[in-house]
Amino acid sequence: MMAMYQLCRAKAAKHPFYIESIDINIYTIEELCFYLWKNVSLLDESILNEKLCDWLEGELGMQRLAFHLREKLKDAESIAELVLPVFREVRYLNAAEMYAVKEQIGKLEVQTEDIRRKIRADLLVNYSMYSGAVSLYRQILQNRNQGKTGLQFYAGVLSNMAGAYGRMFLFREAADCLWQSYEMVRSNAVYRSYLAILPLYLSEEDYKKRLEELKVPKEQLDKIEEEKQEVLAKAEKMQKIENAGQETLARFLQEEKRKYHKSRR
Repeated sequence: MMAMYQLCRAKAAKHPFYIESIDINIYTIEELCFYLWKNVSLLDESILNEKLCDWLEGELGMQRLAFHLREKLKDAESIAELVLPVFREVRYLNAAEMYAVKEQIGKLEVQTEDIRRKIRADLLVNYSMYSGAVSLYRQILQNRNQGKTGLQFYAGVLSNMAGAYGRMFLFREAADCLWQSYEMVRSNAVYRSYLAILPLYLSEEDYKKRLEELKVPKEQLDKIEEEKQEVLAKAEKMQKIENAGQETLARFLQEEKRKYHKSRR
């Protein structure tokens, strides 16, 4: 296949293009295409900029593509105008895949900035980039416009932010987010999550005191105790995973690329 032949001949850069949002280095046009394809919601001016053009030209010798992107950077009305030419240059995607990317970009671009930020933050959580996700969640909460999205949306942001904090073992911060979320929409699921996380950072005495403050019904206490034990076991398991060292995103991308190209042979 011509596309595969071109990709196999792709030049590798001596100096990588660094993508800060998920802390990875890109060495080839193939890797760049894969990143752009799989992370449409993360694409913005922090990646699609003059530095990328300089890297394509200086490291990969792709002067034509670099020139084209520089021209598009001046007046592009959609991210698609910057992304699709990269795929076309090496025929990385087929027509159906190109159309799907364009559609995905179009759907994102009609969303509010808060919704786009949440989508990016949720994806960063999936990549274990928790600090970056929390930063985006905070931006949403600081600049929120309830008239456009409503309390339910921001309650969801707080709940997801709690999940990011929890994965960093910052349980007090996670509990604060869950409580704020609960106060917004009075979700029973969020309330149960809040109660379950309390023993992860409170002493037994403070934990019981908090339950009394909340006037938790006696019949609910046994159920809470069961959930508490499950959360404690899960936290211990997460700690072991962190200590063992999770698979890096670079290895994940490499494996996904291998599967992708194998499927196209």
